[in-house]
Amino acid sequence: MSVLDEIVAGVLEDLAPRQSSTPLAEMRSRAADAAPAIPLLPRPAGDFGLIAEVKRSSPSKGALSDIPDPAELAAAYQAGGAAAISVLTEGRRFNGSLADLDAVRAAVSIPVLRKDFVVTEYQIHEARAHGADIVLLIVASLSAGQLAEFHGLVTELGMTALVEAHTAEEIAAAAAISAQLIGVNTRNLKDLSVDLARFGPLSELCPDDAVLVGESGVRNAQDVADYARQGADLALVGEALVTGGRPQEAVGEFVAAGRAAKP
Repeated sequence: MSVLDEIVAGVLEDLAPRQSSTPLAEMRSRAADAAPAIPLLPRPAGDFGLIAEVKRSSPSKGALSDIPDPAELAAAYQAGGAAAISVLTEGRRFNGSLADLDAVRAAVSIPVLRKDFVVTEYQIHEARAHGADIVLLIVASLSAGQLAEFHGLVTELGMTALVEAHTAEEIAAAAAISAQLIGVNTRNLKDLSVDLARFGPLSELCPDDAVLVGESGVRNAQDVADYARQGADLALVGEALVTGGRPQEAVGEFVAAGRAAKP
């Protein structure tokens, strides 16, 4: 069993009591009553932006930061010029929660991404009910049918789907559903190794009209610039921001580096 398989199994186990407490019909109703989603797309041609992440832990690095006040951190990200905020809501490996999502949503006026391992319809309605504007769909964790169905549901609910791929085959799957926001993850989800050089060749396979997000491995502004130089329109950054001690300034530096390097 791969690391991804293990994480998904835990996600499903943790989901069961939430579904028991709040049935799907009720969650659908809550999602329908939520304030309209804030759009991330379209983005200005040639621009570059940062999706700044509230991230306490990771499977590869373990504990990263306590983050006692995720709302304060998110507000600093927004003040630094972030295009969106990503919030980990998976609890076992990332120490995240829906409470973090709620806190961040209340603190910022820019789009918020629910970063989790979405493998059921319930989680999509749950994301919308908690104010998410963007939902992560990982191609590697979904069948072709699920990917198409969930992408359609995310769109129907007014949100944006960040469709994440890390192989040529997964890029093709994202293109097949006409994904407008494609995340090219330079981390191998089976063994968690990272190689930023994977981005360029994979980005060339993406549809010309798709907005591309460089994911994983960012340590500094130079890494962000490398993503932008290779065609990324956005970069998703977590670890470097939560461990650096100066989130607002770092976001500003990373955005500036990306814009300067953008072809």
